[in-house]
Amino acid sequence: MARKTKATEMAEAKHAGGLSKAWKFGDDVDTDAIIPGRFLTINDPKELAKHAFEGVRPDFRPSTGDVVVAGENFGCGSSREHAPLALKGAGIKCVIAKSFARIFFRNSINIGLAMLECREADRIADGDILEIEGNTIKNLTRGETYEAAPLPAFLAEIVESGGLIEYARAMVAKKHKGKKK
Repeated sequence: MARKTKATEMAEAKHAGGLSKAWKFGDDVDTDAIIPGRFLTINDPKELAKHAFEGVRPDFRPSTGDVVVAGENFGCGSSREHAPLALKGAGIKCVIAKSFARIFFRNSINIGLAMLECREADRIADGDILEIEGNTIKNLTRGETYEAAPLPAFLAEIVESGGLIEYARAMVAKKHKGKKK
């Protein structure tokens, strides 16, 4: 029987759940690179996902739970909500970057896509296997651990709720439940 390599063991563990493959990008990745403008008539996240990074990385076909890793100013450009929607539709668990364009950051939070700002994102390579728990990113490929900046509590609640609409629904339901007593 052939002996398993560490890479094979990690790949098997990833498919068992909890681990994420890194899809690496550089600095200043704009929303046009994430989802080209010609697809802005599409509003279905799964359909948008088919075209994510089409012009800059045609091999982008993540598995559910994978992560996008980038440098500075990820999501710059237009304020289109289609960019984070395409990533969420592709099954991306979160985006890890050194910094984000503010409107992309907020649009992502509003749809429930987690954002982790990590100054050490450049230490993560394409294809690295990551384990993410809260603000801690463990790079199992390199044997390193990084800390991301924590989200303010109310933003974390929005992400955990699945987005702003779901968060608001829960708040309204909670308020109405309290009135029925």
